[in-house]
Amino acid sequence: MTATAVAVVVGAALIAGALVLWPRTRRSVTTPAERAVHTALHTASLAAKPLRGGLTDGSALAAAPHLRALTGADALGIADAEAALLAWDGPYAELADRFTDAAARAVATGRPVLVAVPARADQTARTLIAQPLLIEDAPVAGALGVVTTGPVGPGALGAIAEVARYVCGQLELAELDASRARLDRAEVRALRAQISPHFIYNALNTIASFVRTDPDRARELILEFADFTRYSFRTAGEFTVLADELRNIERYLALERARFGAGLEVRLQIAPEVLGVVLPFLALQPLVENAVRHGLGATRRGVITVAAEDAGTDCVISVEDDGIGMDPELLSSGALDAVAETAGPAESAHVGLANVDDRLRAAFGNDYGLVVETAPGAGTKVSLRVPKFRAGIRA
Repeated sequence: MTATAVAVVVGAALIAGALVLWPRTRRSVTTPAERAVHTALHTASLAAKPLRGGLTDGSALAAAPHLRALTGADALGIADAEAALLAWDGPYAELADRFTDAAARAVATGRPVLVAVPARADQTARTLIAQPLLIEDAPVAGALGVVTTGPVGPGALGAIAEVARYVCGQLELAELDASRARLDRAEVRALRAQISPHFIYNALNTIASFVRTDPDRARELILEFADFTRYSFRTAGEFTVLADELRNIERYLALERARFGAGLEVRLQIAPEVLGVVLPFLALQPLVENAVRHGLGATRRGVITVAAEDAGTDCVISVEDDGIGMDPELLSSGALDAVAETAGPAESAHVGLANVDDRLRAAFGNDYGLVVETAPGAGTKVSLRVPKFRAGIRA
């Protein structure tokens, strides 16, 4: 065999050996410590999901097995702020009453309580630890109970305290979510309160003017007004679909056109595929009202264009007027408040643009706020993007 042939054979053997050893080497990169960390993080995430709904019977029952795994306990219990048992996972259910007694003391004092359970003929000695669930600047949320047959040293107590702290973190996030939902409801109520009394008064006057001259037209406008107010003051959640929001805008514009006549022109450019997109309730009404009241001025003469188009994973919606516009320098100090304030106090100028911007960012993130484009004499265009789908958000 020539030297070249030998080299080829040796090279092939080395490559084959490397291919055989490579998967083994790749598998050995994950150490036992890394696997333990991965397991702990995965278990913690499983416990977090139910706890993000708050501390209830259902969430405690779902989280208890995972919290038990995190603590390495033989059994685990969860009690609420009244020391009532919400869940028990594992053996030794006969210790539940002792746990609730210890939980009451832990909740009252804000300190962990240890209870020694003597050995019996059929069971080894056990220790019950009731760890309070302490949330900063809030009452004690409850207690975590751990039963162990092993030694209870500073390390074990520290681990239990850390798991309890993790539970408290999830409960704080749950309260934050609940607070955000309450804030959203309050902001919707604020938007409803900002529906211009002048608009309602003028709409009714417009309808009254048609009662004698055109009863059929008056009847149509009464139905439009009834549907507009019914939708605007509904109580069914903080989100709606674009189709419903557009339908309500059409009612509003029908009432305004009845008052100002052909001078107010409205153009709708809506892509049918985005009609089912979910967005915050009353997100478009303030934009359109601002365009009519501020953009077109007191005469309400001009063109309002409402457009919605498909933009890949997002939907882009805009409301544009060809009215008086504004100085873009004002935008640097807060576009939305500036636009609202320049409408004049006579018509309750703040029509909720900042409110809509806040709700869009809270729902979808900072990439989804309002964008205002304007210049003196060039009209104003207010645009927003909403994702076509976002987990947890539905009408």
